[in-house]
Amino acid sequence: MTVVRSLSLFALAALAEIGGAWLIWQGWRENRGLWWIAAGVVALGVYGFAATFQPDPDFGRILAAYGGVFVAGSLAWGMIVDGFRPGLWDFVGAGICLVGVAVIMYAPRGL
Repeated sequence: MTVVRSLSLFALAALAEIGGAWLIWQGWRENRGLWWIAAGVVALGVYGFAATFQPDPDFGRILAAYGGVFVAGSLAWGMIVDGFRPGLWDFVGAGICLVGVAVIMYAPRGL
């Protein structure tokens, strides 16, 4: 159950961070206004707190692993929200990052 909780928190963090950055981008670069930017700032705050609920106590490990989730999540966001079409190597790179997440977060300790 701890792995499921951890993965769920990574998904929430990715949604909040990527979504928050996208909202700020839309507000500023696409001239949608301050409400979009404000919503992005709130979402980024949610991201900041999401990591604190991870069961692992090590900040560095959590953020390092989240980096891989961010890479894959950003590509997924681009596909779903912006119609981005990643190439083969984008998928390979994202897969490598997710394998890194699994090793960093869920490999047995003490080796």
